[in-house]
Amino acid sequence: MHRARTAASQASSIYLCMKRAVVVGSGPNGLSAAVALAQLGVLVTVLEAAETIGGGTRTEEVTLPGFWHDMGSAVYPLGIASPFFRSLPLAEHGQHWAEPEVPCAHPLPGGDAVGLLHSLDETGAMLGADGDAYRRLVESLVAAWPALVGDALSPLLHWPTNPVLLARFGLNALRPAKQLARSLFKTERARTLFAGLAGHSNVPLSFAASSAPALVLAAAAHATGWPIARGGAQTIANALASVLQEAGGEIHTGVRVASLRELPRADAVLLDVSPEQLLQLAGDAIPADKQKPFASFRRSPGICKVDWALSEPIPWTADLCRRAGTVHVGASLDEIAASEQDAWDGRSSERPYLLLAQQSLFDSSRAPAGKHTAWAYCHVPNGTEADYTGRIEAQIERYAPGFAATVLARRTHTAPQMQQWNANLLGGDVSGGAMTLEQMVRRPTLPPYVTPVKGVYLCSSSTPPGGGVHGMCGYLAAAVAAKGMGLRLPSLAHG
Repeated sequence: MHRARTAASQASSIYLCMKRAVVVGSGPNGLSAAVALAQLGVLVTVLEAAETIGGGTRTEEVTLPGFWHDMGSAVYPLGIASPFFRSLPLAEHGQHWAEPEVPCAHPLPGGDAVGLLHSLDETGAMLGADGDAYRRLVESLVAAWPALVGDALSPLLHWPTNPVLLARFGLNALRPAKQLARSLFKTERARTLFAGLAGHSNVPLSFAASSAPALVLAAAAHATGWPIARGGAQTIANALASVLQEAGGEIHTGVRVASLRELPRADAVLLDVSPEQLLQLAGDAIPADKQKPFASFRRSPGICKVDWALSEPIPWTADLCRRAGTVHVGASLDEIAASEQDAWDGRSSERPYLLLAQQSLFDSSRAPAGKHTAWAYCHVPNGTEADYTGRIEAQIERYAPGFAATVLARRTHTAPQMQQWNANLLGGDVSGGAMTLEQMVRRPTLPPYVTPVKGVYLCSSSTPPGGGVHGMCGYLAAAVAAKGMGLRLPSLAHG
């Protein structure tokens, strides 16, 4: 009996000595931070305001019964390449990728199209006179992809794995996309393709570093692809949650945190929230003279997003678009650049640049037999209540005559409605804040992840390396939090 009491006492002492962490928010970064710490033996509790985990990686039935739509993110070139995701047994927990036949297509006026094929050489051949220029631009990035993606998904100010490669990448990545496209390419088809890739930056194509996303996404298409999540974006969140729970972590949904004072005692608190929300949660715990980096953080334009239930696949004129998982819609470099500039400047665009996904072509679980889904958005002035549904569908109709006749039902989310769906998307901003060069360096503080409140860390996409579903913001924030607790996360393999 005495020995039993002693053993119980020892177990209780060990439990009391264990480090504890609370994570607020169950988006992919919050869950990644939680997993990384739980695997170190930290007792982790995740608190989520919504009734469903996932943040921007949720899948819902919002148009008609049997049609499943990715409500936030939909295509994952950085997800499949993420060093942290690749370190986890996500497949064992139900997460699987589906790779489209064509990673990305871009319809052109006159019924033609250009795009990114898995083969670098075949893509170059499609670009004709600009094929050699394209190959020279990306072939070294593709060859060294594991090292490049490891450096790209790290804070901008860090010691690179391959300094020579990163320097070569930076020479082009730091240039404005509009300038780089015009200087490298002779043909409008190649310039338009590059502009569509650069449009993912969600800043004007005249801005420094707006070429960076285009280069990374181009290399990804040839190295690891642009997959969708089989079964929907929700499977990514569910798999991360399953790994977390297997490691001893807990998740509580329907718990809205209004103040840091409401949180249970913990050695570290990690917040998968925006900088503005951090100020609200912290209240007077952050002195007024230290609030500016969070209060002045610049938002990106918002998005207006439409989900469709379709009677058949989108009837694109160009066959290449019918075989693509992602389609970029914009007639030319100038049209795309004008659309992105309008959104940044607060103006309405009559011909907005579109990012469109066709998940059901490669994942039959998304719709009833013979039916299909599609997902698209355009960038709009941050916070605008304008409904762009008509303009979005008119853009598609330009390259897919008869599209309107295939629409069985639609669901539109304006920029404010995107924020209502996910409080992190302030004004409909899905980038976690503008990816300007200044905010890529200082996102929102230096050093990154730490806040003025001791033991409290920011781990959302408002921290390096920024937007996209890759979990690296969470992992890197967890590494800093672990160090603060006297622990150390293992290094990730870039390969």
